[in-house]
Amino acid sequence: MPIRPIRLFGDPVLRTPAAVVTDFDREIRTLVEDLTDTMLNAPGAGLAAPQIGVGLRVFTWNVNGELGHLINPTLTLSKETQDGPEGCLSIPELSIDCIRSLNVVAHGFDMHGEPVLIEGSDLLARAIQHETDHLDGILFVDRLDREARRVAMKQIRESDWFGADTQVKISPHATNGFGL
Repeated sequence: MPIRPIRLFGDPVLRTPAAVVTDFDREIRTLVEDLTDTMLNAPGAGLAAPQIGVGLRVFTWNVNGELGHLINPTLTLSKETQDGPEGCLSIPELSIDCIRSLNVVAHGFDMHGEPVLIEGSDLLARAIQHETDHLDGILFVDRLDREARRVAMKQIRESDWFGADTQVKISPHATNGFGL
């Protein structure tokens, strides 16, 4: 499947909540394949549909050699937390410590509409939370404390890519980059 351009910080699609998937059809299977191929090519630990301009609640992950995807996720988070480095394919070259729940239980669906349950801790929990945030229009820099966010935003503004053309002109999917 084709590798898709990844939308960068500043693109409005990254701040727009994604729509719930209602049809588990060929388009969704193609989207999962595109996300997986794009994520592996980047490479990244996860990639959400809005990051390639598709406003649907779908994401993929690649953590410790385990590939997966989840559609329409709902999360239950542990009260126990972890603090560690986090980055984002939509915010290149930035890695900064971010607090997340240590464990997560994620309910959702696979690309065929079958219910799935994913339980993860550590890096998998971090990736699932990060990608689900993307589906809600939240970026990991929004989760930082005031000082860390100030540092992150300074690094973003000083980066070579900031202010570059962040939008793909045509989406390969019927939603054209917008929710349904």
